Amino acid sequence: MKGNYRWYIAGLLFFAGMLNYLDRAALSVVAPLLKSELHIDDAQMGFIFSAFFIGYCALCFIGGWAADKYGPKKVFAWAAGTWSLFCGLTAVITGYFQLLIFRVLFGMGEGPMGTTTNKAITNWFPREEAGRALGFTNCGQPLGAALAGPVVGLVAFNFGWRVSFVVIAVLGALWLLAWLMIFKDTPEQHPKVSRAECEMIRASREEVLVEGVEEGRSLFSYIFSVPVLAVATAFFCFNYVLYFFLTWLPSYLMDYQHLDIKSMSIIGVIPWLGAALGFLGGGFLTDALGKKLGSVILARKIMLALGLGVAAVCVLITTQVSSLGMAVACITVSSIFLFVTPQICWALIQDIVPKSRVGGTGGFVHLLANLAGIIAPTLTGLVVQYGGGYNVAFVISAAVCGLGMVVVVLAVKGQNPQAPAAVAVMR
Repeated sequence: MKGNYRWYIAGLLFFAGMLNYLDRAALSVVAPLLKSELHIDDAQMGFIFSAFFIGYCALCFIGGWAADKYGPKKVFAWAAGTWSLFCGLTAVITGYFQLLIFRVLFGMGEGPMGTTTNKAITNWFPREEAGRALGFTNCGQPLGAALAGPVVGLVAFNFGWRVSFVVIAVLGALWLLAWLMIFKDTPEQHPKVSRAECEMIRASREEVLVEGVEEGRSLFSYIFSVPVLAVATAFFCFNYVLYFFLTWLPSYLMDYQHLDIKSMSIIGVIPWLGAALGFLGGGFLTDALGKKLGSVILARKIMLALGLGVAAVCVLITTQVSSLGMAVACITVSSIFLFVTPQICWALIQDIVPKSRVGGTGGFVHLLANLAGIIAPTLTGLVVQYGGGYNVAFVISAAVCGLGMVVVVLAVKGQNPQAPAAVAVMR
């Protein structure tokens, strides 16, 4: 891969996303076993799932700001070390409140992951490759969630649920070692990156100029602009459905569809494989459509609205089918289209703010978006236990996803957004 060393960096980020979601999904896979052993009901389990996102949201914005100030290498190293530690320590918990505290701390470790990944891609990839780079690196996330079923489920079945957390903590430590050895904050700092590759990346990033923004414009003038808030809203709606699936899908398959943990561990993989396809395909399609239309922002708007709209319809249809096969098929199709959207949100941030503000702006967007992680698991737990069951939870998720599509159509403009006192100029 001479002249393409940036794709080795993409590979590192791919495996980071895979481990991140393997860690994050592990608790939902073993939830039926854990609830039984610790005597936790569905409503309490919803609070535990949401506790992760309290810590996660707290570090989203701080992590993005730190990635701008200190570079993605240091921030990601701290984050991976922290999330691996507290994932492993989950093996020693003995009660409900201890698990709540550990989940908050675990979430703080994972909080900087999304914004730091986006910052690394901004530093390492030319603008015209941003969609496919984000699609490739982020498709590791649903693959990690897919692996959580067979890896965590089968380890838990054979050795107990506590051992599964130790196994994935060790995997996180191995990735951290590779990150420290291989990654540099910019291509210019890396001895294996050619001068031609550095120049190609630099020249592409200079094609997008934002007049008057480097001097005098604060970070807050970006994060409270209409285009950025619209992206944050779309990201929130994506995340609501994502965290509904990530935290409650295994319980839905076991409690509502009456699967045992071994069957759930296999069948539960299918929607996440669809999500990986959406991540990877969406990145390539949005770059290709941008080239065809001559406007990357218009292309990203179309793909974002299409993904959220189709996903909303498929989630709603799930409430109307009776068989396991049809339910899994609907959830899988919804996952394909749903996961077209997040890399487009990240790419839009790169398009509408200058490079020096990508981390901080992305962190703020990520913070707002991940408030869905606090709301969705808790609300679902309460609805499942007290408010009508899983079908009502699916209807709520479909409505939120549809709202995201409407906001994208109305608030994301087809041309480069014009923010106060600054005009984004493409040439």
